[in-house]
Amino acid sequence: MSRTTDRRGGRDGSPRVVVVDDSPFMRGLIGDLLSDAGVAVVGEAGDGEEALSVVAETRPDVVTMDVEMPGMGGLEAVERLMEETPTPVLMLSAHTDEGAEVTFEALDRGAVDFFAKPGGEVSTGVSRESERLVEAVRSVADADLDAATRERDDPSADSTRSPDAGSEADAGDVDGPLTVVIAASTGGPNAVERVLSALPMADCRVVVVQHMPEAFTSRFADRLDAASAYDVREASDGARIGAGEVLVARGGSHTLIDGYRSGRLRVKLDEDDDSHTVTPAADVTMRSAAEVIDDPLVGVVLTGMGSDAAEGIRAMADAGARTLAQSEDTCVIYGMPKRAVETGGVDAVYDLDDVAGAIVGGEA
Repeated sequence: MSRTTDRRGGRDGSPRVVVVDDSPFMRGLIGDLLSDAGVAVVGEAGDGEEALSVVAETRPDVVTMDVEMPGMGGLEAVERLMEETPTPVLMLSAHTDEGAEVTFEALDRGAVDFFAKPGGEVSTGVSRESERLVEAVRSVADADLDAATRERDDPSADSTRSPDAGSEADAGDVDGPLTVVIAASTGGPNAVERVLSALPMADCRVVVVQHMPEAFTSRFADRLDAASAYDVREASDGARIGAGEVLVARGGSHTLIDGYRSGRLRVKLDEDDDSHTVTPAADVTMRSAAEVIDDPLVGVVLTGMGSDAAEGIRAMADAGARTLAQSEDTCVIYGMPKRAVETGGVDAVYDLDDVAGAIVGGEA
């Protein structure tokens, strides 16, 4: 059991939050949004140094942490917090390429997830996205911090691995075209990286659907490319991939498998479908894969909040695909895998470190 669950203090199970931001206005705004939603704000801090003291005193369930602050900034504060008073952290980051870079560094240092503040007037954007912010806070408060720490600290997750990192593993029974669709949300960036870095080079093409804003998915693809033996890039409309290649679904649109011929996939992007609570949605990609691909197909659901991928994994199972889910013990958030398992469409559950082998091993 994670420490977050042990120290949950509200009678109704609501998370207790410390808000960290150098702007008094923003601290007040975020605090009001959370309080109005029934989330208890038990402390505030204007910089990283003050945050360490407030967190040690109040022992909250989650910390919202701004990145840019005078004195000790968010990155150093996250790292110190993990050492001194381990607490789930939700980073508040700019919806920009630079913001994406800093956010991934924060995840490397121990943050559980991030909330990308919309562009334009910050206060207006955060207010408009209040429901999403509250959902993110509640999700991070439920995170298994021990699982998140194992993801971050395991040597196999080192993003400096050589491009041949996964090539020495046993490719199992892959002797023909294999297509893999991987879905993930909270805790997913490190989990997906772990899986791809361990995935042996084979006649395999992969589509990754990670819940992430548009400004972040290109940078995420670059990280995966550096950590994996596979050639990884962000999806674009009409993009094609073959064996040894990976596409990361672009934020802000849904990625559909639009064609499959001679072992090569073609995708199209749909920016008009607003019927899903997340964009990109794994359900969209998985259902299209089930409809289009007639060669061996594998669906994988990793850590994340919500129910996205449940319908998709069921559709893949009905089409004859092998379907896998990450185990509860190794998930940062056991939401998406749990919902997928509950559909009856998951063949087998694996610990995170065993997922890559199960993908190419041919057994469920």
